[in-house]
Amino acid sequence: MSLLQSILMGLIQGLTEFLPVSSSGHLALFKILFNVETDTGLLFDVLLHVGTLAAVCLIYYKDIIRLIKETVCIIIDIIYNIRVFIIKLRHREAKYRRIVRNSYRKFVLMIIVSTIPTGIIGYVAADFVEMASEILLIPGICLVVTAVLLFVSDFLPDGSKKPKEASWANAFIIGICQGIATLPGISRSGTTITACVASGFDRKFAVKYSFILSIPAILGAMVLELKDAGSLSVSASQAGIYVVGMIVAAVVGYICIKTMLVVVRNKKFKYFAVYCLAVGILSIGGYFYLA
Repeated sequence: MSLLQSILMGLIQGLTEFLPVSSSGHLALFKILFNVETDTGLLFDVLLHVGTLAAVCLIYYKDIIRLIKETVCIIIDIIYNIRVFIIKLRHREAKYRRIVRNSYRKFVLMIIVSTIPTGIIGYVAADFVEMASEILLIPGICLVVTAVLLFVSDFLPDGSKKPKEASWANAFIIGICQGIATLPGISRSGTTITACVASGFDRKFAVKYSFILSIPAILGAMVLELKDAGSLSVSASQAGIYVVGMIVAAVVGYICIKTMLVVVRNKKFKYFAVYCLAVGILSIGGYFYLA
């Protein structure tokens, strides 16, 4: 893979990760059409996602710091409650602490609930996803599916749910949707935001939930890819090329996150839906033309 290809793929990742047009689908199409070979499976794709992950952390750093703090407090309270349980077994009086005592704690647990089905689906379907990324037809079909979801999203009524009002079932279903969105061409942000809005979430919170929910998903994918990193042969120059692509993805992604807040609030998904539909149809047509 050349430096130019790495920069272009970083640009594609940064633009398409936060715009609802599927970064994985566009990366797959780019690699197929321009015969890009990384020789490291999905490792480079994961590193590009790490770049956009950095952008999410910069935008939502206050929320993320608070979420980390509340996670630690939840663990402390769970340990304390276990101790209380043991004390009660000895017929002594003790009082349990309430675990979910504020919105941020509910937010933490919702992310955990959503991440469970995402992780299971991502792990089980990893080989299929890598295979699907090499076939022009599958990203094309998935982009058409994304177009349909985006059209639907704009016609859904505005909701008002935030963590306090959301149910665990809402979080679990959104996690399933994110797991399905590992398919190339299914937009992760578009799918999860649509699922959030369909569940009655406030649109601004839906964007925040979708982007913060991507953090454990990306970290999990990175762990799965890096566990085999010892068997991969990546030269110093190639590693440098990978890093450049990751940095480009981070910078462009940071700029695009702000755009999504406006897009979702003003119900402008239909324009991206038309784009996904057009690219999807062209991809499907290209597959049969080249077959």
